[in-house]
Amino acid sequence: MRLTVALIAALALPVPAVAQGIAGAYLAARQAVIDGDHREAAIYYERALEADPENLTIISNALLARAALGDWDEAEALAARIPAGAEGRELAQIVEQVARIADGDIDGAIQAIGDGAGAGPLVDDLSRAWLMLGEGDISEASDLLETLASAGPLAEIAQYHLALIRAAVGDFEGADAIMSGEEFGPQVASSRGIQAHAQVMVQLGRTEDALQMLDAATAAAPDPAILGLRDAIAADTGAPYDFVVTPAKGVAEVFYTIARGLGTDSTGPLALIYARAAEVLAPDHTSAVLLAAEILEQAGQLELATETYRRVDAGDPLYLAAEIGRANALFELGREDTSVEVLERLARDFPDYATVYATLGDTLRRLERFGEAIDAYTEAVDRIDRDQSRYWFLFYTRGIAYERENMWEEAEADFRHALELNPDQPQVLNYLGYSLVEQRRNLDEALDMIERAVAAQPRSGYIIDSQAWVLYRLGRFEEAVEPMERAVELLPTDPILNDHLGDIYWMVGRYREAEFQWNRALSFDPEPEEAERIRRKLDIGLDAVLEQEGGVGIVE
Repeated sequence: MRLTVALIAALALPVPAVAQGIAGAYLAARQAVIDGDHREAAIYYERALEADPENLTIISNALLARAALGDWDEAEALAARIPAGAEGRELAQIVEQVARIADGDIDGAIQAIGDGAGAGPLVDDLSRAWLMLGEGDISEASDLLETLASAGPLAEIAQYHLALIRAAVGDFEGADAIMSGEEFGPQVASSRGIQAHAQVMVQLGRTEDALQMLDAATAAAPDPAILGLRDAIAADTGAPYDFVVTPAKGVAEVFYTIARGLGTDSTGPLALIYARAAEVLAPDHTSAVLLAAEILEQAGQLELATETYRRVDAGDPLYLAAEIGRANALFELGREDTSVEVLERLARDFPDYATVYATLGDTLRRLERFGEAIDAYTEAVDRIDRDQSRYWFLFYTRGIAYERENMWEEAEADFRHALELNPDQPQVLNYLGYSLVEQRRNLDEALDMIERAVAAQPRSGYIIDSQAWVLYRLGRFEEAVEPMERAVELLPTDPILNDHLGDIYWMVGRYREAEFQWNRALSFDPEPEEAERIRRKLDIGLDAVLEQEGGVGIVE
């Protein structure tokens, strides 16, 4: 993508010859760029501009920082300072095009695309269709999208936007033909697409079909936007279609769709800038706000992420998702107590939502406050249908908390219920299987569970370790060597895995290699109790340690 390359290149420009008075600010800005700190970069670049206001390299980088922050007025002012034809003008064109559309200058936006000065090849054709719609040229808008929808890298996105344009002009049958897969084949089931399709179904008098589709969409995992729409449709079956009905919101959806396609971990700031552009054009596009926050969080810009999450209004269907995202970002910032406080407040304000209690449980479990985590998970369990498959993870995580509190009977019951809901889930199979191995009981069942987990995740070092360890407990030492060596290859610095490999080597008579692995395990800072046991093995040998512990296999 030409624009992506251009933006990355802008970050890699050499330090220009600058006066000594601004060199410090410029270098500080460059370091902020390397750190991904857009706010600091903007501050220092603009400080440098005070001393060297015509420096295009500094202007371009300041523009990039402001656009990434979503400060569009400041970005527009900086874009105006970059002359036509200058290097790095691609980003300026994005900013200017968004400003035109936000101001209602549809003619100017169409002209800019025609002059090659639009927002770039990823969005211009899709945007032009919405702009044509704004000019009343429905036929040309549809023809353009139908051409794009027939083939090429943007075909699926164009199909989605063609459906939205049909719905915007009242052609709900035509929109449904695309959304149902009848016209172009199955569509990608995104949250936004499902919401649009549900509204289309309602306009066609198929309210029950819409509700069933929304229920199916949340069966695997709750989606607050879809759940909110379901409640709205159930309460008012006569609501008009209002998903995307204006050119500005259509172009906002273009920017959002492309940003989502680029991904939250995409290289460079392009996805973030597109998400910011979507919000500028449609301030109520909460999904774009959350996407920007997710991109910032993924990039390690946690303060900016928390601020972005916080922009979601308490009355928005996505408010819970935003606050949960903010709590997670606060946790990663090291502000664990504040993170817990946010979730506890949500639990008080939204007491009917299991998701809030489940997230609180996850957070408390990460803090090793297992008793409190159990209480939170139990509140979540009390608010769900225990037989829905999507809730396997809740029973799995509560099982972990029970196990860490030495409440094994309760833990095993939760693990087994999680497997009833999701029989081949490798994490649960491994955790329960390994727990049985450590308790030296039901070893044949444990081996079966772990082998199924290995089949599902053949490159998981921890699961392969479990496979080797159950073979060890069964006394099948020669068979245990190969999987244990493979596990250590996958996770070479894990102290437990290296310790296990040492034990297995010892049992097959490879004593020097066993001692080497135990020493290696000690070098990776195992837990104090594990370290003491390893030292005893180095001192008196594994045979003597096992005699003290009651042997290798099943405890009678």
